[in-house]
Amino acid sequence: MKLLAGLGNPGDKYSATRHNIGFLVAEQVAQRHRITLKKKGYQGIYGVGRVVASETTILLPQTFMNCSGSSVNAAYRSLGIEPGDLIVAYDDLDLPFGRLRVRADGGHGGHNGLRDIAAVLGCRDFIRLRVGIGRPERGNVTGHVLSRFSPHEQKLLPQLLDTAADAVETILASGATEAMNSFNNYNLRD
Repeated sequence: MKLLAGLGNPGDKYSATRHNIGFLVAEQVAQRHRITLKKKGYQGIYGVGRVVASETTILLPQTFMNCSGSSVNAAYRSLGIEPGDLIVAYDDLDLPFGRLRVRADGGHGGHNGLRDIAAVLGCRDFIRLRVGIGRPERGNVTGHVLSRFSPHEQKLLPQLLDTAADAVETILASGATEAMNSFNNYNLRD
């Protein structure tokens, strides 16, 4: 069993914001593989199905971003997942919009959702899919992550989500190293 956790905040207020791009990636993978995300459990919404020959649980924590650890941990423990079988997709301010980075372990990079997951799990060696949302040139970072995508970004978003779903599939089929080699230099083109 593999576990894909897409990070975001629950509710319509946050549904189309930059901070919810982890939800959008997880939903894209679920849609591709006809996995319905309607089950309630693990303090989230989830579905189970096959993604490139791997039995996979796709989880959207409903605990709000900064408390994602309790939801991810509930699924992680219940499913008996090993750290290398957990993939967390989330927004990254330090990557420009349209960039992806896969990592097999590491720190939280200031991301509160990732910080909470690592603290609750008691480990940091799970796979991360960082999806770039860019940093504002000036102004409020919180306002930026909780804002909606610009019209230009909205136009490019389907291509970015498709590529992020490709990265998840590569991780599941061939491992994190192959995904790093294939996607860490990815730069979305207009």
